[in-house]
Order: sequence, then C-alpha cells, then structure tokens
Amino acid sequence: MATPTTPTTHTVLRAEGFSCPSCVAKIEKQVGRLKGVENVKVHFASARIEVDHDAERISVDDLVAAIAKAGYRAAPSAF
Repeated sequence: MATPTTPTTHTVLRAEGFSCPSCVAKIEKQVGRLKGVENVKVHFASARIEVDHDAERISVDDLVAAIAKAGYRAAPSAF
C-alpha cells in the first residue's frame, strides 16, 4: 500500500549576519537536521535561504529558530 505523499513547501528566507562563505555550511547543516526538511540551499551573495520542507511537520518559525540557533537572523522573504 502506497503512503500518500505530503506536498513539499518551498520557503525563501532572507538572512542577516553573513560574513563569510563558511556561514553557508553552518546554516545548511543546522536547518538540514530538522525533521521534515528535504533540501536546504543557502545563497551567500544574495543572503537567501531556500528550504524545501513538509509544512505539516515544520513551520517557517521553526526554520527561523534553527537559523537563529546557528547564530544568524532570518525572516520570510517577500520576493
């Protein structure tokens, strides 16, 4: 029996506090640990964080909290 797949949500966040490319790996590792996160891509030059996640398991607030735990601030992007 196939289990129903939950649609994946694509969330884009704007980050603050980037100072070096190593920040990218730190954020990707922290967010990638969360249950329900399928993919994380941090764009250093534009300070964008793109996350594919199961919105029923993890909220945007959870993503922002994980980024804060890594030592950076983030907020949902309007564009």
